[in-house]
Amino acid sequence: TDLHPLDILSEVLPAGRLARGMRVFQVQGVHGFQIAASPPRALGFPASQLFIHCDRFPEEFSIIVTLRVLSVPAKRNEYIFTLMAEESPSVLVGLRYAPDKLHFLFWTQEHTGGWQTRVTFPNVSLSDNQWHTLVLAVSGQSFSLTVDCSVPKDVVVETPFPASLSVKRASFYLGNRRRRKGAFTGLLRQLVLLPGADATPQICNAVNFKAATLSVPTVLQDLPAKPASNEVLKYPYETDTKVTLGSRPPCTKQEKAQFWFNASRRGLYLCNGSAWISMLEVKERLDYVEEYQNLVTNSETMGVEVFTIPKVGLFAATANRHTPPGSAIYKWTEGKFVPYQNIPTYQAQSWKYFTIGKKIFLAVANFEQNERGQEFSVIYKWSRRKEKFITYQRITTHSARDWEAFVIEGEAFLAVVNHREGNNHNIDSVIYRWNPRTGLFETNQTIPTSGAYDWEFFTIGPYSFLAVANTFNGTSTRIYSHIYIWLSGSFQLFQSILTFGAADWEVFRIGDRVFLAVANSHSYDSGMPAPSNFYAINSSIYELNITAQMFVKFQDVLTYSALDWEFFSMGDDSFLVVANSFDGFTFSVNSIIYRWQGYEGFVAAHHLPTVGCRDWEAFHTAEGSYLLYSSAKEPLSKVLKLKTT
Repeated sequence: TDLHPLDILSEVLPAGRLARGMRVFQVQGVHGFQIAASPPRALGFPASQLFIHCDRFPEEFSIIVTLRVLSVPAKRNEYIFTLMAEESPSVLVGLRYAPDKLHFLFWTQEHTGGWQTRVTFPNVSLSDNQWHTLVLAVSGQSFSLTVDCSVPKDVVVETPFPASLSVKRASFYLGNRRRRKGAFTGLLRQLVLLPGADATPQICNAVNFKAATLSVPTVLQDLPAKPASNEVLKYPYETDTKVTLGSRPPCTKQEKAQFWFNASRRGLYLCNGSAWISMLEVKERLDYVEEYQNLVTNSETMGVEVFTIPKVGLFAATANRHTPPGSAIYKWTEGKFVPYQNIPTYQAQSWKYFTIGKKIFLAVANFEQNERGQEFSVIYKWSRRKEKFITYQRITTHSARDWEAFVIEGEAFLAVVNHREGNNHNIDSVIYRWNPRTGLFETNQTIPTSGAYDWEFFTIGPYSFLAVANTFNGTSTRIYSHIYIWLSGSFQLFQSILTFGAADWEVFRIGDRVFLAVANSHSYDSGMPAPSNFYAINSSIYELNITAQMFVKFQDVLTYSALDWEFFSMGDDSFLVVANSFDGFTFSVNSIIYRWQGYEGFVAAHHLPTVGCRDWEAFHTAEGSYLLYSSAKEPLSKVLKLKTT
């Protein structure tokens, strides 16, 4: 085998010219190709161009990639390259990137009967708009990934890379797998196959290892600032740049790589094809909070969910106590929430918005039976034709308090909190799994809970967790709430934490630190002397201790029948707002915004008058940042605007 580097990127350039749709950009002094606008087949070439003397893929090799990744949406995979047989949709060899993961794919006939093997490298974070160089070394069952010459990530799998992988009638495709879905949206500078060797020592001798090169196309090596004499640039780059002023313009594939200057925020943003990415921005600081909108609701509101439907708008769904008139959905129109749709509910407690592929859902947790004595909660599906939510699936629940939607290993789940059945608070809550064949949620696992109020799903590295807020076991609110970890296809107990009428868990991150806050609502135990105040108790913030592999208490905060925590950020500052609902005497209680002060922890910064506050939601629009709180004691919720300096 010829051990010279095989430059895949250069092979895509027919006769040294850019393929249709390819553009050259210079970022941070380094040139790279943008290929997202190119037709997939325009970025392909026969493997025989690369493997001139042999029609077999090397058994041992390295792949070297230098790239700059824009932020990749959750659940999206982007292909860096593929090798595919012309008559088959299967990927013979491929490399793709997902948020925080890198997948190497290969096809083997000998060991798995013709199945694709995927080697996953977790905790690979590239979506920081910086250049990175990856070296993937493959030898038999061993796969090693080095990112920017850091410590290699080694993976050993059961299926070795095939010793004889035929590339007859196969083609390489740059940044795609022969179709637009999953196309690479960032910049590529280097894509090299080095047969028979680990390229890490060669790459990691470079001074700037993030942009280290083994072989780079000529067009990317030296671009003159201006043409000599009267000749024109052979490879135009950084052209067609447009800066839009005024209110937020749309960001679609047509506006990709265009800039928007937001004069009010003094920020410069780049469109990545779906969202505006901050390139330069004066950091905001929260100055004060002002009342912005009194939102009249159908009745008292137990919970609120703010969500955005792409290309439709921003919405808020209120979970209202009384039936009729049920609950309502409001749409943000000309800077205010206005009524949009009413939905029959039965003492609704909360809403959960989620998506599965292109399907958009909204699930309500009903606490009471309907007129026929049936007790179920309902999943609604967004109808693009009607532009309304319509009934999709009914699920039997027991005084449901909350839904939580999440994805694990590509599968969608929906968990319901069952609060009680009759007078029995010690019942099962249920986790449902989406069945793509039937298009329905089906029972996957039950977990014993005690008068539970809330589920909170979160991930840490490759691990998935689900925390339940247990509130009352029939005799006491002084009970353990539990954190479960996903292992071997189900949730298993990870840690138990003593709580006092826990009503909510809120997970959040500050830098590399992971926190979990519990809202304790009241302290009651039928076997203990009554405290002076059931409701003035500490809620607690826990921090993940990596060494101990558990959450440890970080800070206690005095709260008054706390029912919700909401974390939000402004500029470089982080905040927690608590929903204080009752102090033992009145429902007119201040809810408080706490500012993160580093070593001091969270310090009270703003005291907000609220009435029976039940839920907080933070949201942002082009006009600014807001908080929305729901009142469980009056048919009036409030939108507050966060004023900044």
